[in-house]
Amino acid sequence: MLVIYASRMKPWSFELRGSIDEQTVTSELLRNNPLGDPHERPLLVYLPPGYTREPKRRYPSIYVLQGLTGQLDMWRNRAAFRKNPLELCDELFASDGVRPCIVVFVDCWTRLGGSQFLDSPGTGRYHSYLCDEVVPFVDARYRTLAAREHRGVTGKSSGGYGAMVTPMLRPDLFAGMATHAGDALFEGCYLPGFFETARALRDHYQGSFDRFWESFEARPAFGRDHDVTLLNSYCMAACYSTDADGTVRLPFDVSTGRLDPEVWKRWLDWDPVRMVPHYAKALRSMRAIYIDAGKRDEWYLDLAAEAFRRELAAIGIEDIAFELFDAKHGAIEYRYPIALRYLAERLHP
Repeated sequence: MLVIYASRMKPWSFELRGSIDEQTVTSELLRNNPLGDPHERPLLVYLPPGYTREPKRRYPSIYVLQGLTGQLDMWRNRAAFRKNPLELCDELFASDGVRPCIVVFVDCWTRLGGSQFLDSPGTGRYHSYLCDEVVPFVDARYRTLAAREHRGVTGKSSGGYGAMVTPMLRPDLFAGMATHAGDALFEGCYLPGFFETARALRDHYQGSFDRFWESFEARPAFGRDHDVTLLNSYCMAACYSTDADGTVRLPFDVSTGRLDPEVWKRWLDWDPVRMVPHYAKALRSMRAIYIDAGKRDEWYLDLAAEAFRRELAAIGIEDIAFELFDAKHGAIEYRYPIALRYLAERLHP
């Protein structure tokens, strides 16, 4: 007798128990941004089951940030035999015993692939956009519990980075954070790529990032093995080490990969591991901190997660959720509901 163990999932959309509103935010902060990217941005707002049936009830809000190269419509993408993140979110909040939340999926994409959710003269004012435009936009239109004690932020990779640093910078707005393999411990996740970048620029682009971008934009993206590394190196420089006049400073010599200590320090100042002691008061005020990563992460973000946890412990924060699990960097969307549930429990009154 043949026993079939494959998933019984249908290969198309599930009917949601909650609902998703599609909004557009017209941003004055992103208008005329340095890269000429749109200042009108899409926003997805997930409303849990019961939202329309209980018109007087208010809910905590959780903001979800995407990783590098993430675009908002990608949340609807599904891998074979797996639910997409929106469906996973709905499945969670339709479950018995899970405290409902409003979940906001934020777009901070740039033509370089992302913004690290920071303000930079190289990319634009994406930190301010999130904090000073998106949060008020959501609070004005939905029945949120509009206080920092009931607001959290989560994300993976670069989104996990944003989820770590945003509450440090704006503890007046966020009291919960969850990071899945968030960028941190920069000497592990970024520095090794500088040598690959230098070699690829030498061998393919006459040592010039301008030539790389001309090539990248003229062909199918990520068709070459080095595309991801070059894009990442330049985008991070645009976020972490751009001068006030818009000059992007690389932290290494493109001919040799040798570090420029002055510029590299500018990057390290934005490393969440190194930021912890400087934002101890803000971090101690958090109601929820969740950290995880795959043990086989290609960018060593499992080690970064442990380093971040240890820095939190050094300032007296032990009450966190922390897990290293068996996975690489990609295809870990199944971890998102775990963090959402943790935040939901702690952000409720």
